Amino acid sequence: METTLATDYSDNMPREGVGVRVVKWTIKTTIILVFTGAMVVLAANWWVVRTTEGQIYFTIHALPANDVGLVLGTSKFVRTGKENLFFRYRMEATARLWKEGKVKYLILSGNNDSEYYNEPADMQRALVKLGVPASVMTLDYAGYRTFDSVVRCKDVFNQEKITIISQNFHNARALYIGNHEGIEAVAFAAQDVPDGYSLRTLIREYLARPYALLDVYVLRPQPEKGNWQRK
Repeated sequence: METTLATDYSDNMPREGVGVRVVKWTIKTTIILVFTGAMVVLAANWWVVRTTEGQIYFTIHALPANDVGLVLGTSKFVRTGKENLFFRYRMEATARLWKEGKVKYLILSGNNDSEYYNEPADMQRALVKLGVPASVMTLDYAGYRTFDSVVRCKDVFNQEKITIISQNFHNARALYIGNHEGIEAVAFAAQDVPDGYSLRTLIREYLARPYALLDVYVLRPQPEKGNWQRK
């Protein structure tokens, strides 16, 4: 009679150390968080663009006329000291809209970190050179972010019906904020820059849209109430 001996191999198999299990759990959790974060960013971008696309115009003749245009600021030069094409094309578009009668008055809203960096003043000088009189311009020195520029347009300058002027990618976020602030707004898309000109700017905008949703629904930051110039 043969006897079969059952052998339990589990006691002889190597066990994972606590450190290995922690590393595996950390990697798994990181992957889940990164994937979830990426989905949130994609969804936020889709929603912001989808809900505002009907308010953005690419040709002047199709753009409805408004009394006031809100020009969103950007630096005149890039970090290397070269001309910033976002700035140049935005100013050219603004001058064209004014000359065509699509806007009568302009709010130039941007950052004013110091006497050496003043986006509203730079915009005003550029527009005067393009034939727009300074008398139709109001300078908003506390437009530190797009959220500030849009909210202050209503709360400080008492404008509830405006034309936003910036590049297409930027207009979507500004319009989304304006819609939730009770502003009746359309936007004109200034000429875009060549592909690859500023990948950093486009990536920053892609991440700024989810942050705009936080501003609108959760954070509700309070922009400056006055219109003062940093000296």
